[in-house]
Amino acid sequence: MQNLAPIALFVYNRPQHTERTLKFLQQNELAADSRLFIFSDGAKTAADEDKVKEVRELIKTVEGFKSIEIIESKSNMGLANSVIAGVNRLTAAYGQAIVFEDDLISSPYTLTYFNEALNRYRNEEKVMHIGAYMYALKEAHLPESFFYRAATSWGWATWQRAWQHFEPNIETLLDQFDAKKKHAFSIEKTMNFWKQMQDFKNGKNNSWAIRWYASIFLKGGLTLNPAQSLVNNIGHDGSGIHSGMNDIYNVIINPKPIGQFPTVVEENTQAYHAIKHFLTNRKGSLWARIKRYIKEKF
Repeated sequence: MQNLAPIALFVYNRPQHTERTLKFLQQNELAADSRLFIFSDGAKTAADEDKVKEVRELIKTVEGFKSIEIIESKSNMGLANSVIAGVNRLTAAYGQAIVFEDDLISSPYTLTYFNEALNRYRNEEKVMHIGAYMYALKEAHLPESFFYRAATSWGWATWQRAWQHFEPNIETLLDQFDAKKKHAFSIEKTMNFWKQMQDFKNGKNNSWAIRWYASIFLKGGLTLNPAQSLVNNIGHDGSGIHSGMNDIYNVIINPKPIGQFPTVVEENTQAYHAIKHFLTNRKGSLWARIKRYIKEKF
């Protein structure tokens, strides 16, 4: 497989997570032939300096890739600006990029999936994003991979031709939504995507991911996804910036390579309904929610 996509790994102040993420990445089939770029963000406060230093010591020892380049930021850019700058850089230089954060364990076939999909849909304008994560869906008869509207942010890949449509300005994005689009964007109000947009505008989150999904959605783009997740997020242990999500999004990683890709470029209705069903019921009964609330608080 020629022309393998470069991997961008974004790290900050979690040495244990970073180490695990790298260990699983190294075990990928295509690791030895892939270029790895590690973007290390600078400390936000004096309290973070030791951990940032520890991460930087760790990443200097990494091996097992075709090449490794470390990009250390002197100041704290924050995750969103780091990701945007890193993806801008790699897509400009290589025309494509695979993106990991420091809290993702992957299947040995995750890089294979990304590269096969990047090659397969390179010239399909409508396909704008390849995700590796998928909710624990109950639907048993889904194809191994499918198209869907929303972009997941735990392990993903894209091309420069798609990323050039990324719109960082929240006002520009918000202005393009009417009631019908809001409804479709939020998977018929089963997911708080619209609220995430509002929260970004009001300074309550600093998400690159919600702006990227909105950019794709407004372009009429699609995302490719596996029916069974190829990654799992290990950051929900309270250490991360967006943790506290407990076990709802925990998944068992698909142990097999993805052998089947969709030939028709349109959203898979069956997959859409399976995801909508998951999102509608993900928080469980009222009693389950109360128990989880108590567990998280105490």
